[in-house]
Amino acid sequence: MESGYKTRQREQILQLLLAHQEEHFSVDRIVDCLRAQQQQVGRSTVYRYLEKLVQAGKVRKYYIEEGAGACYQYAGEQSSCHEHFHLKCTSCGRLIHVECNYLEQVSEHVLAHHSFTIDHTKTVLYGLCADCAARGRA
Repeated sequence: MESGYKTRQREQILQLLLAHQEEHFSVDRIVDCLRAQQQQVGRSTVYRYLEKLVQAGKVRKYYIEEGAGACYQYAGEQSSCHEHFHLKCTSCGRLIHVECNYLEQVSEHVLAHHSFTIDHTKTVLYGLCADCAARGRA
């Protein structure tokens, strides 16, 4: 996989990402989750290991909001994870992966008619998720 030593901290980080493959994690969230499990890992260790996992194609790196830190998600054993759009709830903060033919058509339209390629890893549409909309949250 990646070069370097296999340490207990690296294994804990990888196991967390594996257990929550559908979720994005910031470095702070990884550190908080591991500390909640009574597992100590340094922030710099998390940063370094995530970058190694990204380079190895095991983890994808996203920038969800301008000015915010990166988010990471386990990409699986395949080295070429497909791209998709994201929806972010402005009320609860939930991030939803969207794999939709219509949005792919939008991406193709933008390329064909506007000579512009959309970077799906940085594309986030903001609004309310179904749960928050049903509760009348804004």
